[in-house]
Amino acid sequence: MNTINEFDNQHVEVESIHSVYEGFFKIQAYYFKHALFVGGVSKTVRREILERGHAVAVLPYDPKTDTVLLIEQIRIGAMATKSSPWLLECIAGMAEGSTDYKHVARKEAQEEAGLTLDKLHFMTSYLSSPGGTTERIYLYLAETDLSQAGGIYGLESEGEDIKTHVLPYDDALARLNTGEIDNAATVISLQWLALNRAKVLSEVAVKS
Repeated sequence: MNTINEFDNQHVEVESIHSVYEGFFKIQAYYFKHALFVGGVSKTVRREILERGHAVAVLPYDPKTDTVLLIEQIRIGAMATKSSPWLLECIAGMAEGSTDYKHVARKEAQEEAGLTLDKLHFMTSYLSSPGGTTERIYLYLAETDLSQAGGIYGLESEGEDIKTHVLPYDDALARLNTGEIDNAATVISLQWLALNRAKVLSEVAVKS
């Protein structure tokens, strides 16, 4: 296999970082130089970076009924490109500095869906938009009994108004394929489940 990444962090010289804005989120201006593919070093580059911390998303899945739980809530940023800003999503929340991502997943599941999660499977993590933010999102699949799931949840103190939906796996995949589900964490989580569902189900069968 050919080597792709010929550079690493040592090939970047961060000259300075300046605060541009500090509120609910932080924006910082990075001034840096970096190695060039043709050799040598770049001129000083300025990039404004959103510092919002890292996040965790979890997709509850009931292998007994082959269903998933998604939440619906308003996302004002979606109005620019969608006819409705109420989106079907995975349960998710900010890690707020914690690296115990499983704990964050369990906390968010209680707050956003009233769920107590069973076994958690780490799916993957990804950089949400590395050209503009340092945020990394950690994704989990949760084996969970969804037979009694449902209702309206969310923290009033955070302005949350969240409705839960328990969907058959095939229904969720159909909504993904039509583009109704189009936010990154949920797209990636459902695609991971599609690729690994047989393995998850076989592991459940072995345990039972």
